[in-house]
Amino acid sequence: MRAQPAHRASVMGRWRDWAPLAVLVVLCLVISLFNGNFLTIGNLLRLLNSAAIPLVLCMGTTFVILMGSIDLSIEGVVAVTAVMVSLLVVNDISPISIGLWAVPLAILVGGILGFLNGFLHVRLKTPSFMTTLGVGFAGIGVATAVLGGFTARISDQTFRFLSLGRVFDVPMAVWIALGAIIIAYIIQERTRIGRWVYAIGTDEVTARNAGIPVERTRIMVFMIAGLFYGLGGVLLAAQFGQGHALISQGRLFTAITAVVVGGTALSGGVGSILNSVVGVLIVVTLANGMVLMGIEPYVQQGVQGILIIIAVALSLDRSRLDVVK
Repeated sequence: MRAQPAHRASVMGRWRDWAPLAVLVVLCLVISLFNGNFLTIGNLLRLLNSAAIPLVLCMGTTFVILMGSIDLSIEGVVAVTAVMVSLLVVNDISPISIGLWAVPLAILVGGILGFLNGFLHVRLKTPSFMTTLGVGFAGIGVATAVLGGFTARISDQTFRFLSLGRVFDVPMAVWIALGAIIIAYIIQERTRIGRWVYAIGTDEVTARNAGIPVERTRIMVFMIAGLFYGLGGVLLAAQFGQGHALISQGRLFTAITAVVVGGTALSGGVGSILNSVVGVLIVVTLANGMVLMGIEPYVQQGVQGILIIIAVALSLDRSRLDVVK
């Protein structure tokens, strides 16, 4: 009789692993029944292009959530890097132009802001959501102050190729997102940091007793997340051809929603990079499908809100929770 709960837990674990992919397949089938244009090559390429930036951002967010923390600085970091890169390529405000050298600099700034997140969180022993929320607001403030509320319009076509260009008829942003996924997967599967993230997210006390440098790992994970956010800011600037403080508006909700919908538990220790890829595709496919079906924007937001509540409820392993916090 005692084996029954363990068996039930095993079944639930397998269900959680495959549920996001099953949801994605069913979602695609349902939308295709309502609109035959959904499964066309052109629409699928548009879908992948729409998913490119959320995928890059989610690669960073996934590591933070796997660790049992949360990062609310995404919009601030993206705003700073997008504004920075827009001022370092050919634009209508700044005379400075260093071309594509602006890209690694912007990504580096994202990493520095991520490091700041981790350092303040660890050294001040403040909750990650409060620390990153403060850094995020500060980032938006800095981006606003730098441009004085104006918009820097980019005319550097080589830079814009990073988003608008095509290789083998696939948008360049999709190739960059694929590269980000591969890098994140290698970090997860082939490095000590990847293993330590799971250990900390599963049980921080046990991880500490096992000799894992918890504080240093937290700082490094937030820094890695910042690097991905920096890349996301670069792609946003290239896509819209401009940089301004509000360019990242709504990206925080999309990133966290996609990670959780993909099956990564907010309590930490459960999930993966590939889970987040599926989660992004679910969120983007749902949004694309609702547009094709002519659903009003405010209804779309309501559906996304319900989606994240359901995803959190299904992804939480309540056997590991003593209290809801």
